[in-house]
Amino acid sequence: MEDKNEELKNQQTPEGSEPAAKTAPAEEAAEAAAAEATVEPAQEPEIIPSEAEQLRSELEEQKAAYLRLAAEYDNFRKRTQKEKDRIYADAQADTTEKFLGIFDNLERAVAQETADEAYKKGVVMIQSSYMDVLKKLGVEQFGQEGETFDPNFHNAVMHEENPELGESVLSGVFQKGFRLGDRVIRPAMVKVAN
Repeated sequence: MEDKNEELKNQQTPEGSEPAAKTAPAEEAAEAAAAEATVEPAQEPEIIPSEAEQLRSELEEQKAAYLRLAAEYDNFRKRTQKEKDRIYADAQADTTEKFLGIFDNLERAVAQETADEAYKKGVVMIQSSYMDVLKKLGVEQFGQEGETFDPNFHNAVMHEENPELGESVLSGVFQKGFRLGDRVIRPAMVKVAN
């Protein structure tokens, strides 16, 4: 054995190469790396049936939680949009109500007798343009003589007996009513017959 060891020590290596003993660890490392690369993929751990049921139930719980969250978000989005729409409609109705006094004054001015026809024509034109603006905003006027009395739209301040008119018919209008869509901004102030 000693002879073989001595022969290995005395053995000459070609120029530029390392002795065989020094290359052995490098070769072993390369072989180990190659072995790791060729290792078969790890098999998935076996799942016990009770564990599988537990995982399924957890998945179902997560799905249910996700669906609840999605539904809550959708409800929140719809509720927020309704609130925005309501706030806009409220602001529009409140603003319109503040300007209705101007309409009433214009209506009284047109009803007054005046010697200056140009002046009266100017007031009528202002009233007409005012009504055009209200129509563009979606505001409708109601409360004409001959309409049937409706307590949702009319405020009866007087009552009269008139055989020429039917029952619950408007016989006089003291102040016109206005509505925005289905919302009454101001009820009409009326006199009702029979």
